[in-house]
Amino acid sequence: MLTVYNCIVSEHDLRLVVLAAIMCGLASLTGIHLLHHVRRSDGSRHNVWLAIAAAATGFGIWSTHFIGMLAFSPSIQAEYDVALTVVSLLSAVVITGVGFSIALLPWLAGAMWLGGAIVGAGIACMHYTGMAAFNVAGTIDWDSTLVIASILLGIQFATIALPVGFRAAAARWRLAGSLLLTLAICIHHFTAMAAVAITPDSTVPISALAVPSSWLALGLAFVCLIILMLACVALFLDLRERQRAALEMERMRDLTDAAVEGLVLCDGETIVSVNRSFIRLINFRIDEICGRALSMCIPDAAVRKAVFEVMGRAVETDLCDAQGELVPVEVIAHQITYNGRQHNVVAFRDLRDRRNAEARIRYLAHHDPLTGLDNRASFDERLDREIRRHQGAGQALALLCLDLDGFKEVNDIYGHAAGDQVLRDIALQFSTLLAEDCLLARLGGDEFAVIVPCVTGPAQVEALAESFLECLREGGRQSTAPIGVMSVSIGIAIYPSDARDRTGLLSSADAALYRAKLEGKGTFRFFEPAMGAQIRERRSMEHDLRNALENGELSLVYQPQARVESGRVLGFEVLLRWNHPVRGAVPPSVFIPIAEESGLILKIGEWVMRQVCQEAAAWQRPLNIAVNVSPLQLSSEGFASMVRHILDETRLSPERLEIEITETALIRDPNRALSALEKLKALGINIAMDDFGTGYSSLSNLQNFPFDKIKIDRSFIQAVHTKPQAAAIVRAVLGLGRGLGLPVIAEGVETSEELRFLGLEGCVEAQGYLFGRPAPITELTSLIFGNAVAHPQC
Repeated sequence: MLTVYNCIVSEHDLRLVVLAAIMCGLASLTGIHLLHHVRRSDGSRHNVWLAIAAAATGFGIWSTHFIGMLAFSPSIQAEYDVALTVVSLLSAVVITGVGFSIALLPWLAGAMWLGGAIVGAGIACMHYTGMAAFNVAGTIDWDSTLVIASILLGIQFATIALPVGFRAAAARWRLAGSLLLTLAICIHHFTAMAAVAITPDSTVPISALAVPSSWLALGLAFVCLIILMLACVALFLDLRERQRAALEMERMRDLTDAAVEGLVLCDGETIVSVNRSFIRLINFRIDEICGRALSMCIPDAAVRKAVFEVMGRAVETDLCDAQGELVPVEVIAHQITYNGRQHNVVAFRDLRDRRNAEARIRYLAHHDPLTGLDNRASFDERLDREIRRHQGAGQALALLCLDLDGFKEVNDIYGHAAGDQVLRDIALQFSTLLAEDCLLARLGGDEFAVIVPCVTGPAQVEALAESFLECLREGGRQSTAPIGVMSVSIGIAIYPSDARDRTGLLSSADAALYRAKLEGKGTFRFFEPAMGAQIRERRSMEHDLRNALENGELSLVYQPQARVESGRVLGFEVLLRWNHPVRGAVPPSVFIPIAEESGLILKIGEWVMRQVCQEAAAWQRPLNIAVNVSPLQLSSEGFASMVRHILDETRLSPERLEIEITETALIRDPNRALSALEKLKALGINIAMDDFGTGYSSLSNLQNFPFDKIKIDRSFIQAVHTKPQAAAIVRAVLGLGRGLGLPVIAEGVETSEELRFLGLEGCVEAQGYLFGRPAPITELTSLIFGNAVAHPQC
């Protein structure tokens, strides 16, 4: 392009060339800025601003051409045709407007490129129309190669200018687009001027409509003034738009900062802004994120495509933070209009808490939350799996069912927090005793189970059971629970000799455990076939006992309590009987423990209390009535309230009711027992200590609890003539009662010798077969309606 260089240097005034370039750049920058404003406008405002942008750019193209023409020095007279000059100006404005209109069509693919090409064509049209207005006294020849080159170069640079200028709203892209448009105009003009060759010829006339170049200079000055005004308008609009965008961005940031999810505003896939939640999520500074591609956060192109393909659809993926760590997130994209353009808002929801919660749920589905051991569901799955494995290998496995003895007492005495800690400690201690292939599970409450695979013989299992027993004994010496309260009973079943499936194996181990508890607790027993029948019998009896009340199988009998010296009846002790339609009369020693273990004693005890009080309230003689209360009843919530309600309902005087409890009830929970007894005493009810001298007898109980009477156990009375120790104990208890001012009643008096002994020792009250066997109240009408005496029966 040496010809173009020579044209500019040799045939142009360089000062005017520089001025032309400046005006061209100013007009291009003004046009790009105004066109951005057009893009954000709508309705009639859109067309108005489009016309202003087209005028500014068209005037700039025209002024660049004619300032360049003024700079051209052909050394002969030159004037300009007014009509063609005006046509060149209008062509520049109109064609540029058409190109801008097409470039802003949102539905047309490649609209920016096509619009830029039309603007380039408008530059060429304006230039050669303007050259047609150029009148000189000579002939003008054109270099066709340079003419074609000028047109192609102008169109090429203009085609690129608009897409670059509108790639983003950032100032650098606007400036780049303006520079390309300036190059399109300038390169076209000076390349086209290099194609001109003028031959002076005085015979060639100058058009009468031509005006001198000085007049053109005035017109150019006016046009430049218009361009400057439009540039000021563009600058004002740009500043106002920046302020509005800043305010909108600030409002949006305030709004998005209040969101829990991380929010990212994207222009396409370029990050424009983010909220604080996203900053905390990704651990980048905001200046390290804005302007970067979304791929820095979501490297997987397939995930990004899935997010933007269906707006509003949640996609789970991993977010890469500043440390390179992957953060599980849920990504949702929506489109919004921001700054007059469509943007994407991408929401990132942190899934770490949800994943942790899901993992916790999965863990809890298979583990006990208190001890961390496998739970019942996990234990069942493992046992079934081990049975299948051992069945295929022809090997034996052992199942140990463990139940803590005295755990309820620990809960009652020390509280549930201490009980929970005991369970955790025991689980940890038991776990240390097991091989790696064994499984320890907590089945519920204080029940544990152990699976021991690949058992070589009973000795191996027996050694493990002994280690459990010893471990708990050692632990008891180190714990806050009293020694002797805590122990463990263990039932053992072997596959396949004792059972061949999970249900049968558990049933066999449970039967062995029941036998271990019956035989004193704190020991272990292997399953024997007879145990299965025993446990089935017990469960059958428990089932029948649940229906005994509704079926009318329970009844009450009354045993007289009389004065020793006169035999005069003072009251009765009520006793419970169960007459089963098939089993016949079931002894209380058999069904009462079952009722207590199953909790049925609460329902049965309330029924007994109501029946007794209704019966006694109808008697002519105000005889006392004594009712035995189990430890479970005494420690239950609302026991005293229940008794008060029954007394009010039956209108029985509280002084006639006597509650008999054993010292075992005091051991379970002394504070609760004391509270219940004080509430009963406040009602006027008498309290008797039953079976004194057996169990956990303690003289301090007589001092600490509000007893009104002491009952000597029948085992001592029946041995006063055969065991000197028994006689000494009876004398001591009678003396203790006199010293404490508490009446003493002797149970189980069956012979006149026993009665004579009690009379000589100063005992006032007694009961037993000698005064009368327990009988239904219908057989004792002479005692309750008359003044009969229970004569000793020899």
